Amino acid sequence: MRAAVDPGRPLGVFDSGLGGLTVVRAVARDLPDEAMVYFGDTARLPYGNKSAATVTRLSLEAYRFLHHFGIKAFVVACNSASALAMDALRGEAQVPVVGGVVGGARAAAATTRTGRIGVIGTRATVGSRCYERQLGVLDPAYRITTTACPLFVPLVEEGWIDEAVTRAVAERYLAGVRDAGVDTLILGCTHYPLLREVLQEVMGEGVTLIDSGEAMATEVTALLDGRGLRRAPGPPPPRHRFFVSDQADRFEHGAKRFLGDALGGEVRAVDPSDIPWYDRWAPETRGEA
Repeated sequence: MRAAVDPGRPLGVFDSGLGGLTVVRAVARDLPDEAMVYFGDTARLPYGNKSAATVTRLSLEAYRFLHHFGIKAFVVACNSASALAMDALRGEAQVPVVGGVVGGARAAAATTRTGRIGVIGTRATVGSRCYERQLGVLDPAYRITTTACPLFVPLVEEGWIDEAVTRAVAERYLAGVRDAGVDTLILGCTHYPLLREVLQEVMGEGVTLIDSGEAMATEVTALLDGRGLRRAPGPPPPRHRFFVSDQADRFEHGAKRFLGDALGGEVRAVDPSDIPWYDRWAPETRGEA
């Protein structure tokens, strides 16, 4: 039996890189009294091109890191991890775990007028068919069109938000979804809302974009309210902390551009490995000397 959780503890937010800041921004807006500890695995992104076993291992490592900060809930901002690692995370975590798929599907279901829904995401997310399954539970009659957009994550991480190359890539990726006549498009990766203006132009004003960061903030709010875990308002103000596994300066620059003063403090780099992988196979380490 798990012990009761203190509402004053911070939320842990995990993503493969910069994209999870869309969740941080939405949660900070909806839950201004909540503190967050963020880990972006910038040394090992993108997750979307990795196997399920690798994504699961990296996600568990991220939880174990954030667990040391006494978090009261673990928010999986990375949709690839939400698609592939949720069972493993819920099996290990000692706190509630929130993923991105359920909230995005619910938001799309509440928005669509025609039942034609598009989903874009990484190869891992699209290949898992997680959104099709979740939408099928809500209504089997939905007509769903999906496409993987693997270049969007590196474009966002590079800061190429409104460049000609980004627009050309979006036109190429979204042609099939647009031709399918969808009226709602789930941005099934937390990096993608940073490209919102370009994606909206390519899809047209008649298509509603579902921001996975916004949807996840709604799920976090429902979780905290449902379990009585909201932090009480009042001093001291919430303090957010940010950690990455590589290139802290680059992440901080992108975070300031996106969050502005809400960043609140420095970004620190941490080594995500306790021992270099090659040392783990040394005979003395394995007891084979």
